[in-house]
Amino acid sequence: MDLKERAEKAVELKATGYTCAQAVSIALADQTNLAEEQLRQIAAGFGAGMGNLEATCGALVGAVMIAGMKTKGKGTIKPARMIQETFRERCGAIKCRDLKTITYGKPLCSCEECVRNAVLVYGEILGLK
Repeated sequence: MDLKERAEKAVELKATGYTCAQAVSIALADQTNLAEEQLRQIAAGFGAGMGNLEATCGALVGAVMIAGMKTKGKGTIKPARMIQETFRERCGAIKCRDLKTITYGKPLCSCEECVRNAVLVYGEILGLK
């Protein structure tokens, strides 16, 4: 599965009831040693901006969690920061509350676009094709 297909898988998962964090982490499951069900459980509390607090976007959290798994926790801060900065550039913000702010009749960045961008950014930063 190429990077664009992964991103679309994440969008489909989001559309079928998964949180943004779950959708991103499951779409990138093969980057870890964990099963999809384990990732679903781990990411369950990060929906709606960190447990419905409208804080950090769950899609971004999912991508950074997988980066931690991919790097085995060594030197993860650098790619995590790069993922965050690139996500902010594409989506306009990193907090759920800000991303969902209605401007000109639509949100700054929809959940679907956040999920898609989180997977794409992860792949670009960590060299996933």
